[in-house]
Amino acid sequence: MSALAWIAVGSLTAWGWLLLGQGLFWRTDQRLPHGGASTQPHPDAPTHPHRHAPEHPHHRVPAHPHRHAPAHWPDVAVVVPARDEADVLPLSLPSLLTQDYPGRAEIVLVDDNSTDGTGELARSLAGRLGGLPLQVVTPGEPEHGWTGKLWALRHGMAVARTGEPEYLLLTDADIAHEPESLRELVAAARTGDLDLVSQMARLRVASGWERLVVPAFVYFFSQLYPFRWVNRPGGRTAAAAGGCVLLRAETAARADVPHSIRHAVIDDVSLARAVRRAGGRIWLGLADRVDSVRPYPRLADLWRMVSRSAYAQLRHSPTLLAGTVAGLALVYLAPPGALCAGLMAHDPAAAWAGGLAWAVMTGTYLPMLRYYRQSPLLALTLPFTALLYLLMTVDSAVQHHRGRGAAWKGRTYARPETAPDQ
Repeated sequence: MSALAWIAVGSLTAWGWLLLGQGLFWRTDQRLPHGGASTQPHPDAPTHPHRHAPEHPHHRVPAHPHRHAPAHWPDVAVVVPARDEADVLPLSLPSLLTQDYPGRAEIVLVDDNSTDGTGELARSLAGRLGGLPLQVVTPGEPEHGWTGKLWALRHGMAVARTGEPEYLLLTDADIAHEPESLRELVAAARTGDLDLVSQMARLRVASGWERLVVPAFVYFFSQLYPFRWVNRPGGRTAAAAGGCVLLRAETAARADVPHSIRHAVIDDVSLARAVRRAGGRIWLGLADRVDSVRPYPRLADLWRMVSRSAYAQLRHSPTLLAGTVAGLALVYLAPPGALCAGLMAHDPAAAWAGGLAWAVMTGTYLPMLRYYRQSPLLALTLPFTALLYLLMTVDSAVQHHRGRGAAWKGRTYARPETAPDQ
């Protein structure tokens, strides 16, 4: 066989392993049930359409079918770090204030030195809408060695703990929750005896670039951290989605978070690892009732979102960067390249292997596109989107070595550090 054919066969082999050996990462059925009675789908149960995703039928059988709610609803404190979030707060904060939660809950919004009136706006919204009690607090500038979000969470969690809540809901200022969201998170944690329950918020897909890049972002994340592996009791894979994390307060204290992960740029994954190291049980899934309202209308906006932490994910290692670039090229770029080149060069082995690899790639992307209610034709663009992510990752490394590092909301971490085991 030609060298091109061998490359195509290598890519096809890689896709065969990803399809069957990477925790079925491409499936989108790891979700909380309506009512939160269970966190695991039953593999042999008949299917029925989900209320918010009729195009993707799946079934979840409660771990305790006779218990759809806890006997006692524990106290919860919602901690919201917010830095210059006046644009999105009117879309997100009302959804927290009006949560339909049977127990006692309160909100602590941490105004992280905003310059756009975030704190005043939050107080105004709470005064006008009522609902859950709201405190707005300000932590001051971060101490040396702390990333900004974790510094804000440290302050907010300390304030929240004065009320001795059993659970803390850590949620970003751009995340909107449907009225039953908190109820379902707590029910899942109680009935599943979980210390951390996290949902990957459904990101906005309105602009053309968002449709091209956003579903792939979640697809790549789930490929790196297969949700089934994360959700296995005693498993080694740990991850969370920082926009929506329900955390048992006792476990947070035992894991010494956020202090133990104060350097972390990728704070959500570091948080999950800290909880697992402390013996906690974690669960991660896709959200049906939690949405991000932050717009990323331009490619530049999405580029910054990805590149600010991509190199940190690779532990700032040139070796891992080179391996990632090579891997992305083999897995995502080689299949369409081999198909086209094989057809032009009359190399049937390269064309067939490349075509089959591209077909498998396309098939694994379709469930995520269905989850985001996008056209299945977008699956054919995944190689191009992977090329964009490759370039974003390289740019992240370049910015790091230029001393710019991760940057967000006017703060730059020139030499960002990751958690000890990242």
